[in-house]
Amino acid sequence: MGEQQVIGIVGGGPGGMAAAIALRQLGREAVVFEQAARLGRVGADINLTPNAVRALDQLGVGEGLRRTAARPSHRISRTWDTGEETSRLEMGAAAEQRYGSPQLTIHRADLLDALVPALPADALRLGCTLSALREDGDRTVLEFADGGSAAVDVLVGADGIHSVVREALFGPEQPEFTGVVAYRAVVPAARLEGVPNLGAFTKWWGPDPATQIVTFPLNRGEDVFVFATRPQDSWREESWTAPGDVAELRRAYAAFHPEARALLDACDAVLKSALYVRDPLPRWSVGTRTLLGDACHPMMPFMAQGAGMAIEDAVVLARALAAHEPADAAAALRVYEAARRQRTADVQVGSRGNEWLKVAGNADWVYGYDAWTVPIG
Repeated sequence: MGEQQVIGIVGGGPGGMAAAIALRQLGREAVVFEQAARLGRVGADINLTPNAVRALDQLGVGEGLRRTAARPSHRISRTWDTGEETSRLEMGAAAEQRYGSPQLTIHRADLLDALVPALPADALRLGCTLSALREDGDRTVLEFADGGSAAVDVLVGADGIHSVVREALFGPEQPEFTGVVAYRAVVPAARLEGVPNLGAFTKWWGPDPATQIVTFPLNRGEDVFVFATRPQDSWREESWTAPGDVAELRRAYAAFHPEARALLDACDAVLKSALYVRDPLPRWSVGTRTLLGDACHPMMPFMAQGAGMAIEDAVVLARALAAHEPADAAAALRVYEAARRQRTADVQVGSRGNEWLKVAGNADWVYGYDAWTVPIG
């Protein structure tokens, strides 16, 4: 790693990878430590709204994203039983003109496939499951489950909702189960002939804030992603890979409009997860160690901003570190946290309330944010 300051990033998800790419673009040495032995096709499908795509475009990965992503034409809100449209926000070319980048919907694995080539091979270390942290003078030593270790000058915990880094810095957390479960499925668009708005991001607002069906196109429109939530107190498994029951899914939304039910009727497999809520953390950083993305501000999925907030974090973090001398890394992390904490808290709380864009409203405060130019420090 040489004598240059080394920034170690635990977690090779979109936020961690984006941070490493941004840091290297800005002249800093960054290495990602990822627990997976290989980057397979796991995880959820991701809605990258214009604020996230703009940040990624300036990382130079936009062409790779567009190779497999879909571009929703609109963001539509509909009422669960009547089918009435309560808002329709034009996306596609209109969003690109207004915000500088479009909305893209993509599988997490395809997003990572676009990010990986932007890093040199030695900047991504797979099979590194973090087991403990310890201090060694001014550095932090990462100890891995296989017995290996690495020393870094700055540590970034981008290791997700069950962050080992967060627990090491601030102790164990006690997330609160929301009483809401989520279902996920992917359906070939060819099975949905006659169903309107397949090219749009459509949210069917249910009879209560916890009940909804969201759909959007994937794979350049060849598939449709279905994401549905409803109250259910008896299921508490917080996993994005647990199988669900398609018949249960259909029963849960039997009273919805026929066009919504048609989407569920076409599902032949579904995954199910319990949703937990965390309060905004009072602080993210301790000295030269900090957090990013879901590790510090996990949020409900109702504003589709989990990945977007992590990617924004990544860019602002890189800008803050690049603007300070290596010896001032702790000050840089304070600047990063101060620039990001209120915005992420607003989105975190807004996602929990699940009222955003239910009726026509202004999306600019979310979609118009530019992580590369927003004032920091």
